[in-house]
Amino acid sequence: QPAYEDVYYYLWREQQLPINLDPRRNNLDDPVERHRVSQVFDRGLGAVVSYILPLKVQQQQADAGRGRWVSDQWTLRRGNLFLLPGDSSVGYRLPLPSLPWAEPGEEDPLVELDPLAPRGPLPRRHPDRTRRQSISSRTETPRLPGGPDAGELRDHWAVGQSVSGVVRTALCVEPRDGRLYVFVPPQRILEDYLDLISAIEATAQELRMPVIIEGYRPPSDSRLNHFGITPDPGVIEVNIHPSRSWDELVTKTTILYEQARLTRLGTEKFMLDGRHTGTGGGNHVILGGPTPADSPILRRPDLLRSLITYWHNHPSLSYLFSGLFVGPHSQAPRLDEARNDSLYEMEIAFREIPDGGGAPPWLVDRVFRHLLVDVTGNTHRAEFCIDKLYNPDTASGRLGLVEMRAFEMPPHARMSLAQQLLIRGLVARFWENPVCDRLIPWGTDLHDRFMLPHFIDLDFQDVIQEMIRAGYPFRSEWFAPHFEFRFPGIGSIQVAGVELELRQAIEPWHVLGEESTSSGTARYVDSSVERLQVEARGLTEGRQVLTCNGRRVPLHPTGTCGEYVAGVRYRAWQPPSCLHPTVKINSPLVFDIWDPWLKRSVGGCTYHVVHPGGLSYETFPVNANEAESRRQSRFFPFGHTPGETLVPPLERHPSAPLTLDLRRIPTGLGSLAGDRPPSGTEFVV
Repeated sequence: QPAYEDVYYYLWREQQLPINLDPRRNNLDDPVERHRVSQVFDRGLGAVVSYILPLKVQQQQADAGRGRWVSDQWTLRRGNLFLLPGDSSVGYRLPLPSLPWAEPGEEDPLVELDPLAPRGPLPRRHPDRTRRQSISSRTETPRLPGGPDAGELRDHWAVGQSVSGVVRTALCVEPRDGRLYVFVPPQRILEDYLDLISAIEATAQELRMPVIIEGYRPPSDSRLNHFGITPDPGVIEVNIHPSRSWDELVTKTTILYEQARLTRLGTEKFMLDGRHTGTGGGNHVILGGPTPADSPILRRPDLLRSLITYWHNHPSLSYLFSGLFVGPHSQAPRLDEARNDSLYEMEIAFREIPDGGGAPPWLVDRVFRHLLVDVTGNTHRAEFCIDKLYNPDTASGRLGLVEMRAFEMPPHARMSLAQQLLIRGLVARFWENPVCDRLIPWGTDLHDRFMLPHFIDLDFQDVIQEMIRAGYPFRSEWFAPHFEFRFPGIGSIQVAGVELELRQAIEPWHVLGEESTSSGTARYVDSSVERLQVEARGLTEGRQVLTCNGRRVPLHPTGTCGEYVAGVRYRAWQPPSCLHPTVKINSPLVFDIWDPWLKRSVGGCTYHVVHPGGLSYETFPVNANEAESRRQSRFFPFGHTPGETLVPPLERHPSAPLTLDLRRIPTGLGSLAGDRPPSGTEFVV
């Protein structure tokens, strides 16, 4: 059947245009609508857009293993087949609501097979046989009950009469942009989809006409390997098919990185100030089995319990491999970042998971579905996503898969393989020895202590040592590139026998409240605050004091004599929408090593958060060399505070005893309050 654009709709759109505008060259405000109207009028309202072939497999015979394709002719109230207005493929714009009405129980819904149902091997491909079967089906297949008779087609149906058996899916052939597109309708089983693809291939080969396949994906089936490439804002998402062995995983990951390089796609980027970061896309790891029935998570639900417990008790696993956007509003928030009572409820859920196997597959989904969520209740945006584990509501949700989302795309293939090797080792270890530890209530320590690279490194060393004691010969050197990539060094100095090192730390970003914009309502992400770690070696307690911008840094001993570490939180830039918009930028950061006996600074360094000259970088760095020069130009190994003065008092906030928050210094409108100390702050002289 030929398909046309909706003539009456576009005639109505033409009537809405100003009288002095040509429909082919109109000035509509919406560029998409402007292009759509112009394209339709250039082609002509009466031109055939596509040809439609209603097509499906007879349900009863498909269940018996003898699938046969049947077709029909759609009878519509308007006579011709007019598409819904839009820019999508023809298959997505079919007037399906205008087809003859049927009772809800007589519509013959398209339901995919249960992923856990047993499946035999796929049939071999025989092009000649496929062609003969399609010809015989066209000549021998009877009309569906309730459809048009073989002799003549009915122009109308009785009012109020339910019409069953109407074919409601169609194959669409559309010439577009100089190419021929074939829209494949949804299918119930993989064999039907492959049968249809074989018929399209044989026809295209006979006509010597290349075609492009579009439309619905094949049904989920473990017998079919597939990978997907999807454009996302700023990145290209690539989903590769599962790997059954370590060698296969190494091969696929290496090829993926190499093909990206040959396509001139990068796995890293540089921020405006020269900071080396990931692409912003995820390197999510999916755990499962060859088939849903073989999924280790469904066979041993206590394995997921062990993973959740271990990731929670070792925050380094959540933050070492993540991107810049962490915290309760991130793409993969931790269990204790989403809700305050999550640990209490999760401990109750853990008791519902039996040790070993034997649990029904739906149990793990029902137990964890409402706990592994973000602050809005979204099950997909969680550190452990179980959307495709065993959702009883949809067949595509019962694949036995768990997605681990707290991973950002690393810049090198071997860094990605090191992450995946660690996960494989942990899964193998927990399969033999499940983790039954209590969930540690980290509280505010999570966003204070574990935002600093020093404590993340200590925690991750514990993970490596536990793996070694369990018989898995991991080495911490394998993950040294991850540490340097996640926490790049800023600079270091040596003054009066003291070595001072500055290193980037983690700062959670928060989603702000709703604000009205020109395009609607928006919620901005406040990324204006940053944090760095300062580590001092060779410092003599009571003899030397470290300050930043005149405020005493709350140094914490690391366990090594003369070694201390602390965090400094500061405002890096001042956007119009942020928390505390009156707090100004804390730049530059001047670090001083004070000698209380001399009552003066004996040396220090300066870190410029922005351009040292007060300018703004106009373009992003073109390569790593320019990015490095921008980073180095903002750190001066000199610039301490001159003159004689008293040592400032020590400030320790009970919620963040390891962090000096420079935003709490009265600046902007806050200076009107005088120099009063902030409430809840403890002063120690």
